[in-house]
Amino acid sequence: MMDTTDNLGLQPRLAPHYFFRWEESQNAYILLYPEGLIKLNDTAGEIMKRCDGQASVQGIIQDLEKVFPDANADIAAGVQAFVNVARTKGWLRA
Repeated sequence: MMDTTDNLGLQPRLAPHYFFRWEESQNAYILLYPEGLIKLNDTAGEIMKRCDGQASVQGIIQDLEKVFPDANADIAAGVQAFVNVARTKGWLRA
């Protein structure tokens, strides 16, 4: 298992064969891939849309802290954990 404290400098991006978008019929962000789709919850969607290969995990955390100031205590751990899970599942590369 990846250590959640070591990914702050990573610049995650969507892995090949995945397509990220808002799906109106699902009322959610989704990841499309050849075998199907993954419906993301609101938090995962907010994180994923910032995973552009340019922003670091630290930068994503800082951006989300500005957008959601009332959730500051939970944002860093949540972003780091999501990035690690998404990398493990092959959704993101860094």
